[in-house]
Amino acid sequence: MRLSKDRVEVASDVHLRDGIGVEIYRDDELVIEIFRDDTDRTRTITTFKENISLELMEESIQIFKQKIPWEFIEYDVE
Repeated sequence: MRLSKDRVEVASDVHLRDGIGVEIYRDDELVIEIFRDDTDRTRTITTFKENISLELMEESIQIFKQKIPWEFIEYDVE
């Protein structure tokens, strides 16, 4: 299977952090990750490229809002 050079991948993480996010790839290179951490109750943007256009950042935020539920997952701690 060949992946598109420009793509969005939804990815979850439950090791060092606990949540879900989107990874934005351009020309087969990871450039932006937007992540919702349910433990810390934060939403963060990580950039992997020094300069990212405002248009790409705005598009990435919209994709995150469309693909990832805004509400944090509540865990019952006993």
